[in-house]
Amino acid sequence: MIPRYTLADMARVWAEETKLAHWLRIEVLACEGWARLGRLPQDDLDQIRARAVAPPPERVAQIEEVTHHDVAAFVQAVAEPIGPAGRWIHFGLTSSDLLDTGLALQLREAADLILDRLERLLGVVKRRALEHRETLCIGRTHGVHAEPTTFGHKLALWAFELARDRERLRAARQGVSVGKLSGVVGTYSQIEPAVEEYVCAELGLRPAEAASQVISRDVHAEFVWALAATAATLEKLATEVRHLARTEVREVEEPFGRGQKGSSAMPHKRNPVLSERICGLARLVRANLQAALEDVALWHERDISHSSVERVILPDSTIALHYMLHVATKVMEGLRVFPERMRANLDSTGGIFFSQKVLLALIDAGLPREEAYGIVQRAATESWERGSHFREAVWAEVEGRGVISKDEFWDLFTLGPFVRHLDAVFGRLEKLDVLDAQPASSPAGPQDGGS
Repeated sequence: MIPRYTLADMARVWAEETKLAHWLRIEVLACEGWARLGRLPQDDLDQIRARAVAPPPERVAQIEEVTHHDVAAFVQAVAEPIGPAGRWIHFGLTSSDLLDTGLALQLREAADLILDRLERLLGVVKRRALEHRETLCIGRTHGVHAEPTTFGHKLALWAFELARDRERLRAARQGVSVGKLSGVVGTYSQIEPAVEEYVCAELGLRPAEAASQVISRDVHAEFVWALAATAATLEKLATEVRHLARTEVREVEEPFGRGQKGSSAMPHKRNPVLSERICGLARLVRANLQAALEDVALWHERDISHSSVERVILPDSTIALHYMLHVATKVMEGLRVFPERMRANLDSTGGIFFSQKVLLALIDAGLPREEAYGIVQRAATESWERGSHFREAVWAEVEGRGVISKDEFWDLFTLGPFVRHLDAVFGRLEKLDVLDAQPASSPAGPQDGGS
């Protein structure tokens, strides 16, 4: 992932130095496992512990120019300064024992950072939902006015969806926390299962129930699926902000900083660029899921077709989602909400959103459903096309029918009943377990006309 969308803490997870440090730890722990079984002399283990250091990436790259094999280059670079005891480095192991177990550590660390960012966003969305629990706005289906809701209810929906993403990510973190030191085809032919058990226990991983030369890639595909599902939630949130920020709607506005410019040509522009950036990155994460699924079907006990894919999609997907969560938190923290504009939009269609309420009242008064529906639909059409108020239009249809009094009819046109049961939703929201939201500490990134 390009630096533009990479935050420092996630960059460290995927740094080459981090990867090599994980590999070294696995190699030393494997030596300890062999020593516990009496296979590796204690004096040699002491030398390994004293002299084994993670080699500089430059040294590994230098050796790899000759070996054309990154793990073989690493093993050589580690063993060189140890001396004779270095012969025990990588004893009984195969490359994927290092690669897959080290990758599990990186994915677990990445998941922890993502979950931390998600927790912050969830806390902000919950707080703002409660803040706007009574802020009336029009609900839209198919982009068309439907019935009133509250902006807080819209945010509560997002909060519960984010909470489900949190559970999916927690499960994915657990799923990918698996290690493997079982040799070239997973049969422990040259290594004892006890070594794998010891290494995995020390690393806080569980041994793979069964493996070939690699850990089965459904594990990693499931992890990327959880990332993609979370990215889709953020895209949903950002898309709504973009729609509501349109000039014709203008119910919300992204935070706009001092000195920020929305356009190089038009000084008036205040574009929802952060939300647009979230939507763009969501496409990337979602597309990477396809590649992760393609990696599941490897040949026989293993081929290497997955390796080049994972070197791209796993860092990129975690880096992108981590950054998206950060940006989404900035958006939700600083989102400007315009209740007056929401009310103006709600009132702009002359009350036609009362149509279902009137329909049910007429049915309750004894009219057949189809007859009642026709009355209400004709009145709504007249109101919409002529700009008249729906209440007067529909009363002109029913006044002479004697099915409902004028007072009863007029009482239908109150907003309170639309949201009278939302306390049930907000009661559940108040019980939603989230950490106290902390302000996002690092900048959201570039604010230019691009993304």
